[in-house]
This record gives sequence, structure tokens and C-alpha cells, in this order.
Amino acid sequence: MAHAIVRQGFLLITLALIAGLFIPAMAVPRLGLSAHTVGVMGGMLLIAVGAVWSHFELSETQRRWLHTLWLSSSYLNWLACLAAALLGTGRTTPLASAGAVGGALEEALVAILFATVALVSFSACGLSLWGLRNPGR
Repeated sequence: MAHAIVRQGFLLITLALIAGLFIPAMAVPRLGLSAHTVGVMGGMLLIAVGAVWSHFELSETQRRWLHTLWLSSSYLNWLACLAAALLGTGRTTPLASAGAVGGALEEALVAILFATVALVSFSACGLSLWGLRNPGR
């Protein structure tokens, strides 16, 4: 799984770089830049998780969950920022959106995406900490 998560990290970086080419055309370019940055950082995070994968003391089921949580967290965070940039929303990202506000449906979609990112990210961090709990190794 370490190889797979590292490969996904490089894929996310590539997607973020491609999306970065379209920042000027986005409804909220500043959020587009945020999506680009979040995608690159998320890809680097996946590569780092893959690099320390052998240090996690987890069952196979827990490893599958950890893999899924980190991938979901990274890709959903990038997707939420990208959706906000493309849809012109800003209620959940007031600093990056510079006051832009989208329609109610668009704002709700982006808010749900960001709430999901928070839940999945905390779960990934918690399971990672649990997997690294044995200092004697």
C-alpha cells in the first residue's frame, strides 16, 4: 500500500499543477490558487505517509482504513477548494474568497465538502497516531 499511496500523491500533485494553469479563468482566482496549493501539499502529505507506512503498527483492516482516509482527505480537500473556486462560493472560506458568495446550493455543496474533509482528516490523523503509539519499536 505504501507504493500505491505514494503514486496517488504524485497524481494529486500533477492534477493540482494542471488546475493551476486555469486559475485566471476561475470564478474566484484566489480560491483557485488555494486549490492549487492544497493539492500540491496534499500530494506531498500522501508521499510522506507512504514513506513512513512501515512504521504504522496496525492490522490489515486498519491499514486499509488508513489508506482510504488519507486518500479521501487529500483529494476531497483539493476538490472542495477547486469547487469553491469554480462555483464562486465563499461563505466557508471568507479570507480566500475575498467576500465572494455563491448561490445557496453551491454554498451548501462546498460546506458539505469541507465538513467531510474535516471529519476524514481528523480520523486519518487519529488512526495514524494510534498506529504510531508504540515507542519501543
